[in-house]
Amino acid sequence: MLDAYFSDRRVEQLKVDGSATVPLRFSDARTEHRATRSSAGLFDFSFMSLFEVSGPQARAYLERVQTRRLSQLAPGRLFYTLLLREDGSVFNDATLWCLAPERYWLFTGRRSDHAWLEQWRQAGEPQLANLSGQYAILALQGPRSFDVLRRARAAALDGLRYFAFSDANLAGASARIGRLGYSGELGCEILLPAAAGVRAWNGLLEVGAAEGLRECGFEAANSLRVESGYILFTNELAAGADPFELGLARLVTSGACIGAAALRARRWRGTLRRLVGLVPTGSRRASGDLPAAQLTSEAYSPVSGRLLGMGFAPAADAGPGNLLRLADGRLARSARLPYYDPLRLLPRCL
Repeated sequence: MLDAYFSDRRVEQLKVDGSATVPLRFSDARTEHRATRSSAGLFDFSFMSLFEVSGPQARAYLERVQTRRLSQLAPGRLFYTLLLREDGSVFNDATLWCLAPERYWLFTGRRSDHAWLEQWRQAGEPQLANLSGQYAILALQGPRSFDVLRRARAAALDGLRYFAFSDANLAGASARIGRLGYSGELGCEILLPAAAGVRAWNGLLEVGAAEGLRECGFEAANSLRVESGYILFTNELAAGADPFELGLARLVTSGACIGAAALRARRWRGTLRRLVGLVPTGSRRASGDLPAAQLTSEAYSPVSGRLLGMGFAPAADAGPGNLLRLADGRLARSARLPYYDPLRLLPRCL
């Protein structure tokens, strides 16, 4: 696996879940961030979980454990989805890939999610295979990411639509390449057998040098996703929020999913808090009482040249520009998300 390779290179790694790790940085995180915004960055996301759901009951099972209807998820397509608890709060987010009408791949950020998925599988229901660790998961992100892939002769990507995937050959191995990402830029995620991971990583760096490709770690991925307003399971989802509070209610289309009944009952009560951008002002002084906000993520943004945050504000005070007090006493202004590319056009453009 790539973690052993990075350990040999003395690259500092961050433990994510159990024994899974992710490289923290390769050089300077701000440099890695800027490279992804201007050219391309290569990330190792092999810490992620991968579960295969297969069999005649796969669709019924998946429409129970995640929030979206599968009727429009054709083979070769994927979507972003949520896993809910029975009370309607979000347990985790995920992507679901349709390989065939009775075969799916489900990705989350925690390999330990296998136990949660297993507890909802009833007798006679589909096979649930834990493939975590069997594949290297590389994220190639940035405006020149597809130029890098063309240099690598991954021709199967020609015409690949956003939130679709196709099979290709990369570094002499069979690869599955999905057009999606976590950076707010054009990009893809590349899956290939774990044994081919190091060869593919080094091969992409070699052909991508002419495009300005840099290897990047979690610190850069984190600042990129904060700029782009994407949630992280260890941060925003640790607050026990529901899809309404996260601004993700559009993802709940399966009325049979776990937590759907709780959400239906909650819909008419309104939302007490909302996920917003939080921009620290650098001040701790304020006259009078200010509404309290819960800061869940904070990172320095090389694009804006300042700290940017995300968190929850009272619904009545969630409009942009409102002054709020954070738990550590700092003041922050609420802001609309995402900070970067407000219409989210860049990932869709070629």
